[in-house]
Amino acid sequence: MKIDILTIFPEILGEPLKASLLGKAIEEGLLEVSVTDIRDFACDRHRTVDDAPYGGGAGMVMKCQPVFAAVESLKHRNSLERIVLLSPRGRRLDHAIVRDLAQAPDLVLLCGRYEGVDERVRAGLCTDEISIGDYVLSGGELPALVLVEAISRMLPGVVGKWESVATDSFYEGILGPPQYTRPTEFRGRETPEVLLSGHHAAIRRWRRKEALRLTRERRPDLLAACTEEDQTLLAEIEREEAEREREKEP
Repeated sequence: MKIDILTIFPEILGEPLKASLLGKAIEEGLLEVSVTDIRDFACDRHRTVDDAPYGGGAGMVMKCQPVFAAVESLKHRNSLERIVLLSPRGRRLDHAIVRDLAQAPDLVLLCGRYEGVDERVRAGLCTDEISIGDYVLSGGELPALVLVEAISRMLPGVVGKWESVATDSFYEGILGPPQYTRPTEFRGRETPEVLLSGHHAAIRRWRRKEALRLTRERRPDLLAACTEEDQTLLAEIEREEAEREREKEP
């Protein structure tokens, strides 16, 4: 897969793209990421990429010409079929969007800045607009890195064991279960016995149940599409919590 990132601050992206599994995936050719400086396509010697908004108001707006020129420069190596603008106005990023984007052979990620980009960029170039959350950052560079990192985990060979991906939060629509490693006891807190039992079916059931417990507590909105087995486990959880409440009563 190939991803082109367009930005006016390429230095923000350099080191993170070299680190950890993402850096290894790029080094091994499992993922290709190229960064293009939009300022290189400005028409004046000052490399101007922004201007005051029509109609007045605070801040500056990214101009059409440099952005269009930067995107069009990629034609020789990118299909330009999926051009994503990183913007607080976009669809909020979730696992379904990540999985969809990971199916594309290539992507262009456009990092907005200032008060945003000229609307003609969004309407004339972009196929999607994505936000990583309901808050505002100074630009789209960090959201672009988040998106690249999430997509990379979906690509074959990037994560050593696919099970590590398959048990991630959201992969099956709910949060991930608690995880434990050595030592079995630490400062009075012990590893659940079932995880030490070697009983794979019991371990799988425990993990699913605890994942559902966490999801019910923190993200109940994710439980809408639960399976029949999940509903049985949720009923058990409700009974257990009701019993604990009764035990607290004087």
